[in-house]
Amino acid sequence: MNWTDKLSYQLFEPDRDQTPGEVIFFKLFELFVLFYTIKFAWEWGIYTQFRNIEVVLPLGLANYMDASIFFDYNLALIIAGFITILSVAAFFRLGFKWQYMVVMVLLHIQYVIRFSQGEIPHSQNLIGMAVLCFAIGAWFFPDKKQMPRFVMGSIIFFIGLGYTSAFFAKLVGTGINWYDGRHLWLWIGEKSIDILSREGIYSPNILQTLALQSTAMASLILLIGWMTELIGFTMWWKKLRPYTTLLLIGMHFGITLTMNIRFDAFVFQLILVGFPWYLLIDRYVNKTPLFMKKWI
Repeated sequence: MNWTDKLSYQLFEPDRDQTPGEVIFFKLFELFVLFYTIKFAWEWGIYTQFRNIEVVLPLGLANYMDASIFFDYNLALIIAGFITILSVAAFFRLGFKWQYMVVMVLLHIQYVIRFSQGEIPHSQNLIGMAVLCFAIGAWFFPDKKQMPRFVMGSIIFFIGLGYTSAFFAKLVGTGINWYDGRHLWLWIGEKSIDILSREGIYSPNILQTLALQSTAMASLILLIGWMTELIGFTMWWKKLRPYTTLLLIGMHFGITLTMNIRFDAFVFQLILVGFPWYLLIDRYVNKTPLFMKKWI
């Protein structure tokens, strides 16, 4: 067995029997993705409808079409409505296997028209990637066992790849001195201006104060986060996954404390995919009386 086969077994576990806990957890995770998909669709749609005026920086598909046509005629809200209907139908497996694929395309359109204003966040990217995995899984692996295994395995693969790629992107873009503490000073200063303009007051917390008082401390904070991104690919191995997930969650808390940047959906998704929750559910199911199991 070569290394690619070994990796696929770590991600997709084809020989493991499907358990009730796995089935229940997969639907709960799908509900999580459904919630954030609809939430983002309406948030972006409402913002586009009432605040977007012109395209400042085209993204994705907006490079090949005029995104400004979606600023009027309630088109952004109509797209949000379609995303909602198709997402709910796909969740309950009503209709056709291509529904998640359409949701993915519409969600991308909603994203590019909302963030055509020059600022490009990536705190929603893991949800978009999850929708993509659901779309591919529903289309090519519709079997009740194959779809959950493919979706969860591919999500874990792309999360690990994404974090490790972020390490190398920083290395290529800035060089080995990316972790220079003065960079953190700059980012803290930039975010302090945002907070001051929004709330009228800004007071650095303990960690920010320590970073601003010492270049070495600021550099150490950045270096720890950078090295954590580097080992993101170790999520691919089942035994290492919980420990890597804990480090990544800790990194995001560090980003929040130092730069006031929150990745709520990122962290929630890491919590869900990084730990074997199905084992806990199976333990509960096994203790459930027989007459109640038919409802599970």
